[in-house]
Amino acid sequence: MAARLILGIESSCDETSAAVVRVDGETLHVLSCNTASQDELHAEYRGVVPEIASRAHLASIIPVIRSACAEAHVSLSGIHGVAAGHRPGLIGSLLVGVSSAKSLAWGLDVPFVGVDHVLAHLVACLLDQPPVVWPAIGLVASGGHTSLFRMNTPLDVTLIGATIDDAAGEAFDKGAALLGIGYPGGARLDAIAQTGDGMALPLPITRLQSLDFSFSGVKTALALAAKHPDCAGRTSDLAASFRRVIVAQIIRNLGRALDAHPSATVLVGGGVAANRLLRTEAAALTTTRGVALRIAEPRWCTDNAAMIAGAGALRIARGERDGWDLTAQPLSAVARGRRGPQKRTT
Repeated sequence: MAARLILGIESSCDETSAAVVRVDGETLHVLSCNTASQDELHAEYRGVVPEIASRAHLASIIPVIRSACAEAHVSLSGIHGVAAGHRPGLIGSLLVGVSSAKSLAWGLDVPFVGVDHVLAHLVACLLDQPPVVWPAIGLVASGGHTSLFRMNTPLDVTLIGATIDDAAGEAFDKGAALLGIGYPGGARLDAIAQTGDGMALPLPITRLQSLDFSFSGVKTALALAAKHPDCAGRTSDLAASFRRVIVAQIIRNLGRALDAHPSATVLVGGGVAANRLLRTEAAALTTTRGVALRIAEPRWCTDNAAMIAGAGALRIARGERDGWDLTAQPLSAVARGRRGPQKRTT
């Protein structure tokens, strides 16, 4: 099959992004990715304001698409398909991307496909990389999800573990707020933690009997520790200890997932995949187990359209397309998350 060019659009939260990906057999080559950030718009609120986000997407979507096409040296008439992230996310934000993608696909008379944002974070591990050996264990650690999957192919996935409360990225952002680090908090907490002692504070690690995750307990422990007189002025130690415990729980469950579902490869994607300690510990675990590791490059960890275009390209390559009635949806179909109370082990 001849190489095909797919335009991807991402607008699920506070990043307006467009990318062009070339699919050639099993390989996905990123020709361009242009992203407009909204960090400054939401900084004073220390979180994303949905109405502000959707209005910013409206202002940015056309310039971002034009820039992506120009960077890829391709005109819209050379596009063979259009993909948009249509779930999960903020409805107002998603609608901007989905509507734009449908309009382009209809006007160009090319296939349109919707992409699950969580699934796309796993496809991000395949961008500009050689094919992987399947089956695999997939880990998505982001602001909205911390989920484990059994993967037979990039598009054939089964959820085997999910967060029952905060996601890892959500916990990092809240932890940063508790420590007064600023917004966006995850990356700043990671940087400050590099200068601290991760063993300085004995924060608790939640140990569920399943492969699910829970980070609310360690967040509460951090809040209490931050108020203790002995911790005054020890922001780096608090950040490092908090990071250590969250990463330890993720790595523990990743190892248990490999025990329960022997696999040839581990894929790690999502915003938290950029965390330096998580990258180090994931590499150590997979090396010990003799398993290949594919962890998304830092530029593909945060929300971006390249992963949307990549996942869409795989769908289109196997002959799939969605109807014009496809709607934006707030929840993921592959990672439901927050699945209710779980028993803890001692």
